Amino acid sequence: MLIFERSRNGRSAYSLPPMDVPESVLDMEPHLIRKVEPGLPEVSELQIVRHYTELSRKNYAVDVGFYPLGSCTMKYNPKLNDALAESEDLSFLHPYQDEADLQGALELMYNLQNMLCEITGMDAFSLQPAAGAHGELTGMLIIRKYHKVNGNTHKKKILIPDSAHGTNPASAAMVGFEVVEIKSDSEGLVDVEELKKHLDENVAGIMLTNPNTLGLFEKNVSEVVQLVHEAGGLAYYDGANLNAIMGIAKPGEMGFDIVHLNLHKTFSTPHGMGGPGSGPVGVKKFLEEYLPVPLIQEGEGGSYTFKYDLKHSIGKVRSFYGNFSVLVRAYAYIMSMGAEGLKKVSEMAVLNANYLRKRLSERFKVAYERICMHEFVLDNYPVWKNLGVKTLDMAKRLLDLGFHAPTIYFPLIVKEAMMIEPTETESKEELDRFAEAMFRILEEAEKEPDILREAPKTTPVSRLDEAKASRHPVVRWRKEEERGS
Repeated sequence: MLIFERSRNGRSAYSLPPMDVPESVLDMEPHLIRKVEPGLPEVSELQIVRHYTELSRKNYAVDVGFYPLGSCTMKYNPKLNDALAESEDLSFLHPYQDEADLQGALELMYNLQNMLCEITGMDAFSLQPAAGAHGELTGMLIIRKYHKVNGNTHKKKILIPDSAHGTNPASAAMVGFEVVEIKSDSEGLVDVEELKKHLDENVAGIMLTNPNTLGLFEKNVSEVVQLVHEAGGLAYYDGANLNAIMGIAKPGEMGFDIVHLNLHKTFSTPHGMGGPGSGPVGVKKFLEEYLPVPLIQEGEGGSYTFKYDLKHSIGKVRSFYGNFSVLVRAYAYIMSMGAEGLKKVSEMAVLNANYLRKRLSERFKVAYERICMHEFVLDNYPVWKNLGVKTLDMAKRLLDLGFHAPTIYFPLIVKEAMMIEPTETESKEELDRFAEAMFRILEEAEKEPDILREAPKTTPVSRLDEAKASRHPVVRWRKEEERGS
């Protein structure tokens, strides 16, 4: 029952003390002053508590069940790291305090910069960018500035594989680059011969995810990067899939010049619902002067200070110094895991993905049937062709069976794609339970396909007209008499 339907005249969930100052609307414009009451529900405190508690039970979260959202690493995050980030010693700091009062925070960020350098093989890091796509944009701005400083303003082309995350071409285009798509070969990897056709003096760089969105390690990565370098371009590493190689391989050792990481995916910040996120950007030494300001540096006597004097800096890309609470969680995660722990994370993520890939391949077609990294992609085109059941129908049915649906219809190069990332934190029993649910769905598709086409049935909201919901979203409550307008 909605809280508006529980409303009764005269009920109240609060009481305010008598006002001890004169009433005033200050100098507000007349049209901004309410003429009538806002029409809020009149309910008791108990009703409010029950209402929001009931809503919370309808939410799906990784604390509730399996969340195999491909390329997004929706893994369980230790609650200890949340508690540390929320502690008064850290959460009550203000970025405009004097540096002398921020030494603990500055030391934390300085150490985190160095840790991320060690993990990625980079030489310097900026913690400013607020998300993965923001990190991509920062990286593209650095590439543009680098070529401008070196008198190569004709370099306008960014090469991007057709399996790339959708934000890659968007980030490059926002900076003014021309996006050139590079086709994948029969193995699902960058087609080196196709790449060579596009290498000329106008190439500014390449954006590459490794492993790629098919969950496959780009075995020719060193050759790809070398070819781009020989053309005078820079190599950018999209770190969204670092959860597969963390502690095992370093982008810097693959030859990349710039890298962004998603701390909110890989390093222990709850992921989803739009934030907060963090997309730090790391670079090799020759690009350090191009990073956003300020960086954190160690001063005399073991103190820490902000460094603003970067000769070619692209300037600030974020207010203050980044999303500090996310940085705290990442620092706590890395400190508690240690080098061996981070390596174990990747090993378990890869093991879980390959176990589930092998189980599902008993009944489903895997797009590229070979050892994967942290994720893999099912090609459900045969199911659609033979049974008339779409990947969307299968995803909706998973909701009825107690699982969040994986990413669907991405990457675009796989028909009826379903991208599955188990993460390292799921048990074998849970992976088996998911596999059995998928097998059940396939049996239903064969015998009673309407069950899938009408799913979900057990969720608070049944299947939506997604096109209408996108074009005409209802984002606020309106009185009954207003709803038809």
